[in-house]
Amino acid sequence: MEEPGAKRLIVGRISGVYGVKGFVRVFSETEPRGAIAGFPELWVERAGRWERLEVEAGRAHGRGVVLKFRETVDRDAAQALIGCALAIQRDWLPPPDEGEFYWADLQGLKVETVEGQSLGRIEGFIETGANDVMVVQGERERLIPWVRGRYVTDVDLEAGRVQVDWDPEF
Repeated sequence: MEEPGAKRLIVGRISGVYGVKGFVRVFSETEPRGAIAGFPELWVERAGRWERLEVEAGRAHGRGVVLKFRETVDRDAAQALIGCALAIQRDWLPPPDEGEFYWADLQGLKVETVEGQSLGRIEGFIETGANDVMVVQGERERLIPWVRGRYVTDVDLEAGRVQVDWDPEF
């Protein structure tokens, strides 16, 4: 078994088996959901260790995805993977377009107001119908809309900081 690189991104979880030929049901966190099937291999966490498995086949199926790994030859082998996290290495993704960011690259960054007051760090994001929302954890949790130019005024990955136009009391 091989250990993945330092920057690993969780992209889904195996939730069940599908049929008798070794397919697994996957809850995908990719957008679109079926994009997880486009990776030629995935890291699978099993018993606290990561191993790389080759994706033999996959497709969107209902609300989820079904995948077949070359290493899972039957239902029993697939059953052993239920509950396992699936990941990719960050460098497997293409660079984002100018002014665009992967959520994973923003998580953990400091969030400061335009006046320089610290609000905490980005813990994650919530998808909503109107816009995405940053979950910022500091002395308390804040939900700040990810609206560039309105609330998010600057993103500096090198400095590890996101600047927001946000009332700290809100």
